[in-house]
Amino acid sequence: MKRGSLMLAGGDGLSRNWFAVRTRTNHEKVAQAVLAAKKFDSFLPLYRERRTWSDRIKEIEIPLFPGYLFCWSNVEEHRHILNTPGVMNVVGSGRRPIAIPDTEIENVKQFVASEIDSKPYPFLEVGQRIRLVRGPLAGVEGILKEFKTGYRLVVSVTLLQRSIAAELDASWIEVVPTRDR
Repeated sequence: MKRGSLMLAGGDGLSRNWFAVRTRTNHEKVAQAVLAAKKFDSFLPLYRERRTWSDRIKEIEIPLFPGYLFCWSNVEEHRHILNTPGVMNVVGSGRRPIAIPDTEIENVKQFVASEIDSKPYPFLEVGQRIRLVRGPLAGVEGILKEFKTGYRLVVSVTLLQRSIAAELDASWIEVVPTRDR
């Protein structure tokens, strides 16, 4: 089976795929080092950020997906992954791990390898409630209506049962947590 192919239900469990591995907070680098020592092909996407302390400013590398790294393995090898210091579980549904398509990992690798300044950003979907946290409309809540080119978004805000649409910078937006009713 070629690299990146997904294991189908009823598969033999010996096919290798990318899996997301959940780690304890701030244990991503340690877990990756131990997995490498165990001869696992793993991937921990990092980005650089400047941190200021009272006596200095330092640039450090931080995981792009805090609490997660990716590992190329088969289901039979997961017990070795789970016995790694800092590893909590392999991400899945119930007790069944879910493979990540190879193309998604390759896209993240290409993004990280590029010279583009990358940072984590909340996952946004059309129809999601958002709040503006910066700019002249800070504090206003609305619904994400559509994505536009150039990192601009169109937001629909309901006001007196009418909508107002505006193009806003994506960095001004945060996701509003859903409320259980």
